[in-house]
Amino acid sequence: SGYYYAVLSYTDSLGRHKSKWMATGYTVKGNKKRAEAFLIEARRKYVPEELECAKEDILFADFLEKWLAIAKNSIAVPTYASYSNMVNRIICPYFRTKNITLQKMKPGDIQDFYQKELERVCANSVIHYHAVIHKALKYAVKIDLLDANPADKIERPKKDKFVGSFYDADEMKTLFEVSKGTPLEIPILLGAFYGLRRSEAIGLKWDA
Repeated sequence: SGYYYAVLSYTDSLGRHKSKWMATGYTVKGNKKRAEAFLIEARRKYVPEELECAKEDILFADFLEKWLAIAKNSIAVPTYASYSNMVNRIICPYFRTKNITLQKMKPGDIQDFYQKELERVCANSVIHYHAVIHKALKYAVKIDLLDANPADKIERPKKDKFVGSFYDADEMKTLFEVSKGTPLEIPILLGAFYGLRRSEAIGLKWDA
């Protein structure tokens, strides 16, 4: 009827598609930027009913999965893929076995997780886990499920210093020979001659 509406679409923790319509009060004519700003703010503040009504004894692993579903709509696709991998494969399985609830999460519980992970992965990986856990708990504080973020009291591991290694001319020649005719041939050539990183090589488009 000539007015903008903001529509928030997301997938809940059970995989069901849901949407929320909000009237902006702005007419279509001359208010596009205002309507877009309304949408951004609405997406930032909106709390789905399943979290708004969350019980105090919700497991941290369950909360983390719900938070991930909400965060999906406000982060880039590669970032979501990275978060999803860490949450579903590493973080949630650990905390689910510990049966720790969101309300009872202590800094020591998080620190124990980091120490255990440092036995199998480098410090940089644990720093990534910390970023996800901290963001999820920050959201819990924002929607009043927690009074404070326990991850704020954690000493995260010191970042590992990267030391690069490089192939010499003979090693590159051997690499070209063994990769010739394989799916990796072109990415290897692009990396060798133009210094492209892996993500840049596989993301390159024909028009470039």
